[in-house]
Amino acid sequence: MYIAMNRFRVVPGYEEAFENIWRSRHGRLAELPGYIEFHMLKGPKAEDHTLYASHTVWESFEHFQAWTKSEQFRAAHANAGDNRGKVEYLSGPHFEGFEVIIHEDKNGARADAA
Repeated sequence: MYIAMNRFRVVPGYEEAFENIWRSRHGRLAELPGYIEFHMLKGPKAEDHTLYASHTVWESFEHFQAWTKSEQFRAAHANAGDNRGKVEYLSGPHFEGFEVIIHEDKNGARADAA
């Protein structure tokens, strides 16, 4: 498996607008092979920002790469510029990608990645 994350540092007072933008987005992830799940995470508040992270799980890095090159990816990000001024960030999103090396399911069954 592969986990792709983007961290967003949202300026205080813009949290609701940020969350509403994500709630109203038309998701296109499920249209791609290898997609498993998505989470938008709200993290701790600091003096100058609230931390958020988008978190997608894919069957493999190759499936994630295919997403980034897909028509669905372009469509999902096409209107990102329309939100300028609605939300203020300390900086642009910070991407982090992780290869899963150990997975444990809800029943405690554990597997090492091949």
